[in-house]
Amino acid sequence: MSRYSLSGNLRDAAFQRGADLFGIADASCFLNPGYQGNRPQEIMPEVSSVILLGVSIPRGAFATLPRGRGEYTNTLMAGTATLRIIAFSLARQVEREGYHATIVPTEGSEFGYWYADRETLMADLSLKYAAYHAGLGLFGMHHLLIHPDYGARIRMTGILTDAPLEAGKANPGGFLHPRCAECKKCVDACPAHAISPDGTIDRRACANYMFSELGGLRCGMCIKVCPL
Repeated sequence: MSRYSLSGNLRDAAFQRGADLFGIADASCFLNPGYQGNRPQEIMPEVSSVILLGVSIPRGAFATLPRGRGEYTNTLMAGTATLRIIAFSLARQVEREGYHATIVPTEGSEFGYWYADRETLMADLSLKYAAYHAGLGLFGMHHLLIHPDYGARIRMTGILTDAPLEAGKANPGGFLHPRCAECKKCVDACPAHAISPDGTIDRRACANYMFSELGGLRCGMCIKVCPL
């Protein structure tokens, strides 16, 4: 099966199983000198493609914040569970074609555990960076991916594979969404003061707030106030 037909079959299968977003990034984008995170090549040296899957999170989960953080967190975890089922099905579909595939963790899990290095709080690879290179959206000031239809109200996972798939293309205008430069609503709304006006993120302040102050519940305030 060609890279084009396999890519199309995977896209169709993802949407049929409930995904709202699908994209493919060429794994070589992680070799760019400007990328400062962990690379999928460290996990799967022969990786060729990163398949991105996403679901939109209902607006009602954000409308109840901050009092409804339990409901918000539960809704996020339901999105995570949905993505795991879809990703598992697609990974098996890839392997039936003779390739290898393994599923990348989402941002969190049902048990409040971050799949991240405890010192750097960085994941094994940046799904948002891959999604940007797949053409799924731009970055916001809050360092979240902003999708054209769903804004930052999305949950994503990914699949690493050695299958040579048809990759998307990043927006040629750059990383940052053009409306973010003058907005700064997420900067003002962050209760942990983890987002700086210059666009830097204090990962530890964000993590400490969620796991110390909120007892493992997710915050979501930067997404709630985002007008995109």
